Amino acid sequence: MKGYDKLEFKLPNRPQESNKGTFGRVLNIAGSEFMPGAGYLSSVAALKTGCGYCFLYTDPKVIPIVASKAHSVVFVLDKDLRGNFKTDVVSIGCGLTTKADKLFKTIVKKFNDKPMVIDADGLNILAQNNVKLSDNTILTPHPMEAARLLDTDVKQILDNKKEAAREISKKYNCITVLKSHNTVVCSKELEIYTNNTGNSALAKAGSGDVLTGMIAGFLAQGMDSFEAAKLGVYLHGLCGEIASEKLTEYSVMAEDLISFIPESIKTILAVEFCN
Repeated sequence: MKGYDKLEFKLPNRPQESNKGTFGRVLNIAGSEFMPGAGYLSSVAALKTGCGYCFLYTDPKVIPIVASKAHSVVFVLDKDLRGNFKTDVVSIGCGLTTKADKLFKTIVKKFNDKPMVIDADGLNILAQNNVKLSDNTILTPHPMEAARLLDTDVKQILDNKKEAAREISKKYNCITVLKSHNTVVCSKELEIYTNNTGNSALAKAGSGDVLTGMIAGFLAQGMDSFEAAKLGVYLHGLCGEIASEKLTEYSVMAEDLISFIPESIKTILAVEFCN
């Protein structure tokens, strides 16, 4: 595994004089009838990274599925969102389907003052619509989604990932997490971070949902958006590496990544302790 010899990242503080509100609230808009796992993975990943609450708004058919597996997730109904719902961070798009374009526009407009992580079908909806984003938005496309956002082809993205990430950040005034081997994270100021953790174990359905939840969880704890994106990507890669040591790169599933979030966090805590 890579990068343990020096302190590359700092975890959010965990004051002992605290309560669940201290560590922030994530509103996660995710999951659909045929992709219920996306709601589960992204919600639980946020909680595993340390946020105090994760509220899931999803298809009603998904609720009993997620509730049976994740007892700490709180479910949000239509009437809640129509009211003065309070959250610190919004994540939207995992398993949502592109039919949710009206919901996407409503959520982005309603929570325009909050940090936001947009993934998967949220990105596909964004590519097809002119939507004003929050000033602290993080987009997390894989190469195909990046190509849609820039109206180009995947080869153009893969030929120069750093430039593609910069173009997305410029076009949408956002932080970009361009997912691939050596994921590229680009700030709004066009600063580039290239990640050095991860392996082929991450090339599984649901892996991106876990990353979305991890980044949202760190944002909820008050981290700077660029730092949260870099930390989430780095630890997500470590989860893949640690899981692969026990399960092989062939057999790691997205839900396994969640199980190894604590161990990946321990690697940074260990370096912090030594320093």
